Amino acid sequence: MTPAAPHVFASPFEPLVLPPMSLPQFTLRHAAARRDKVAFIEAASGRCMTYGELLDGVCQLAGGLQERGVLPGEAVAVMLPNLPEYAVVMHGIILAGAVITTINPSYSEREIHHQLALTRAQRFITTPGMLALARAAASGTAVTDYAVIGHCPDAPTLQSWYGAPVPLDTPVAMDAVVALPFSSGTTGLSKGVELTHRSMVANLLQVGTPMGFRDDDVTVAVLPFFHIYGQQIIMNTTLAFGASIVTLLRFDLELFLRAHQDHGVSLSFIAPPIAVILAKHPSVSQYRFDRLRLVFCGAAPLTAEVAAEAGARLGCEVVQGYGMTELSPVSHLTPTGANRPGSVGVTVANSETRIVDPSTGKSLGPQSPGEVWVRGPMVMAGYHRNPVATAEILDDAGWLHTGDIGYMDADGYLFIVDRLKELIKFKGFQVPPAELEGLLLTHPAVADAAVIGLPDEEAGELPIAFVVLKAGQTASAADLRDFIAGQVATYKQLHRVTFIDVIPKSPSGKILRRLLRDVL
Repeated sequence: MTPAAPHVFASPFEPLVLPPMSLPQFTLRHAAARRDKVAFIEAASGRCMTYGELLDGVCQLAGGLQERGVLPGEAVAVMLPNLPEYAVVMHGIILAGAVITTINPSYSEREIHHQLALTRAQRFITTPGMLALARAAASGTAVTDYAVIGHCPDAPTLQSWYGAPVPLDTPVAMDAVVALPFSSGTTGLSKGVELTHRSMVANLLQVGTPMGFRDDDVTVAVLPFFHIYGQQIIMNTTLAFGASIVTLLRFDLELFLRAHQDHGVSLSFIAPPIAVILAKHPSVSQYRFDRLRLVFCGAAPLTAEVAAEAGARLGCEVVQGYGMTELSPVSHLTPTGANRPGSVGVTVANSETRIVDPSTGKSLGPQSPGEVWVRGPMVMAGYHRNPVATAEILDDAGWLHTGDIGYMDADGYLFIVDRLKELIKFKGFQVPPAELEGLLLTHPAVADAAVIGLPDEEAGELPIAFVVLKAGQTASAADLRDFIAGQVATYKQLHRVTFIDVIPKSPSGKILRRLLRDVL
């Protein structure tokens, strides 16, 4: 007897024809015809960048990088806030045949050094204010060349790197890696995620088409462009459909709300902490949201109650999506006008979902929770220079094992209920417990440590630690928090340290985090 095929949930969307276009060519496909249209508006200053200026900058930066000897596949490091020039830098690097690796500006020197060493980047683009950190972190790596957006006496400007323009329609290999964002795993330092022209272009279509992006739309970019969500779903999708983006350097509630009112924001992309603010903060009622037709929330789970409350105040749907950096990044989204409270939506076009029992490997049907597996053209090529980690998450049949527990209902809507993997989600950012545990164990007074996430309505989860001290050694909770704070980004810092006699572990030595959660 032939064994039954595994239960697969197909996408309800019509299949999309994926064009053989590079990421810059697809993202800027409307730029030449809309040269005078505003692509970016800075919320704080009002400074604008047109599609023509964007297109010219991309092509000239690509030419200049080639003239400087950038090789095909070479990584170029970028550490910038949400400036309009981010799109120039990203697509100029990729059009030159190189690979962009985006760095979180809140990273510590140690974290930046790790990323530079792994990617072997030789060039670094940043701002004058971040240049000292960039140079300190690059010590001992291959980086030799710096450029800044702005002016300072210690580095050339980005414009000085411009050269003869490269044509936007330059032929490419669609499976060539073009972006190396970094994603945290549960087993230590972050990993470089290899995304290709094909995977990123596919996801722009998979997201923009069902959401009904229009060229008269205006989005707001408060989520960072260095993060795959801000970079792909806000920046690149908006540009690919010829719309306009209002940028914020950082989250400022008044500026964020005023941007919606003054610039007629029609699509707003947020993370759960902002959804909570929109639902509950009194300032929201002081602003108008006349053109806002949809709020899309991702990066971490959002309760149905908060989504409903925020939607009622704003007068529009607040819906969820699901994905991860390894998925370029969206695998599930809510169809327009078909929200299902608590769900993260249905499988995107040209893709499939399986729900798999983690203990048996058996595929499960509707209403049965298991690990979420996804297959489609937006799946990453693999982890950079890390075949072991790649094999752990991506199988030979092309299924990406997300590490999240969820179930599909009878209509194909996905509900995320738990996390098989141990990542902590703090305001949408991933915090790997193993990294913090490893750092704690380098403290001379610490014998053992475990880190878990403490549920928090505003942040999602707060990283907290349980610590066993060595016999005869002393250290306060403040000592250990300060010890960690000096070595990691702000979102990874510990919010509580609790001293205990022993860390509960399985016979194989695995930390039993559920037992630690029971004592919270």
